[in-house]
Amino acid sequence: MKSFMRRFLICYTGHWRPGSNANNGVHANVIPFNKPFIVGEELQNISRAVREYSHLSGDGVFTRQCQKWIEERLVCKKALLTHSCTAALEMAAILCNIQPGDEVVMPSFTFVSTANAFVLRGGTPVFIDIRPDTLNMDEDKIEQAITTRTKAIVPVHYAGIPCSMDKIDAIAKHYNLFVIEDAAQAILSTYRGKALGSIGDLGALSFHETKNVISGEGGALLINREEFFERANIIRDKGTNRDEFLRGEIDKYTWVDIGSSYFPGDMVAAFLIAQLNSADDILQKRRNLFRLYYSLLEPFVGRTGIRLPLSKNDDRCNGHIFYIITNSAVERRDLLEYLKRRDITAVFHYIPLHSSPAGKRYGRAPGKLFHTDDLSGRLIRLPLYYEMKDKDVERVVNTIVRFYDSR
Repeated sequence: MKSFMRRFLICYTGHWRPGSNANNGVHANVIPFNKPFIVGEELQNISRAVREYSHLSGDGVFTRQCQKWIEERLVCKKALLTHSCTAALEMAAILCNIQPGDEVVMPSFTFVSTANAFVLRGGTPVFIDIRPDTLNMDEDKIEQAITTRTKAIVPVHYAGIPCSMDKIDAIAKHYNLFVIEDAAQAILSTYRGKALGSIGDLGALSFHETKNVISGEGGALLINREEFFERANIIRDKGTNRDEFLRGEIDKYTWVDIGSSYFPGDMVAAFLIAQLNSADDILQKRRNLFRLYYSLLEPFVGRTGIRLPLSKNDDRCNGHIFYIITNSAVERRDLLEYLKRRDITAVFHYIPLHSSPAGKRYGRAPGKLFHTDDLSGRLIRLPLYYEMKDKDVERVVNTIVRFYDSR
């Protein structure tokens, strides 16, 4: 093990860095959509997990450090690290006691995990339209989707831009519904000074390698109601009361509830805590790249007809995604191909869940989802990652402008 870790650390901390174009098979001229990165102590922490703490499984020293950071920085009552944001959402569905026939209101414009977590409990996703300005769920469409079977509302903070949480929270209180924030893309984004994920009853974060702060895979459940604390520990630990046993409160532990193995390994947490400790620097870098994209593209909006995100100076937003809205689905297809031929990787986001095979089978939409259908067919996500250079942004923008000039 010592020999392996030595070779591992030399490989990653010497002359070669993960993601460097000279060593990962990517041509030096390619601008990828995303690139995993390290900021400092990630790999040394992994070595410490093995050599100093001798703990690689779940709930070790680094896991607890990550949870403390999240609780203090995001000002939530309790945070539990999970192996993914999907796992955090699944835990939220269990904590809210979603049963067969229960309905959960959410946008159709989101990743499959938002719906899957509730379908796995027998719930029915009720898909509503998005706002054309923020691409978040349209809060004015929520009440018409509520029935006597509705159990929860799941706002998704797309691109780190906050949903209208005041109105969502008021509706939830009026109808006695849970609010579960899907804040997968929204770490360190805020709404009226509060961190996203800390406002609803429960929140879910992602640390997938495509997010701002990364650990490869990883997530966290944010718990903002004290009555959920104990059961959340049980669900996360395979439905056992092992946490009470480890605290010395019982002399043996056993199976007491449903649950699963939702822990991440402590090596994942060792990587993550280094990223969390550099989160402000990461946030500033992404915001700078976002603003550069905006400033360079803004003069061409009238000439090209494209639409940009809501604002370049929204300090509530964490700069997670920079997208453009093209004039048609055909134009989007052509632009994606044009960029690809010039070694620039851009992607679309998402195929609406209400139009997917599983969405039709397990969910329903109470009305037309015009903006979801329209905008999802025209949106392009541009490359944006921590190690991206200003010259890379300039190249992407210049290529987009050349595409429109050629038409």
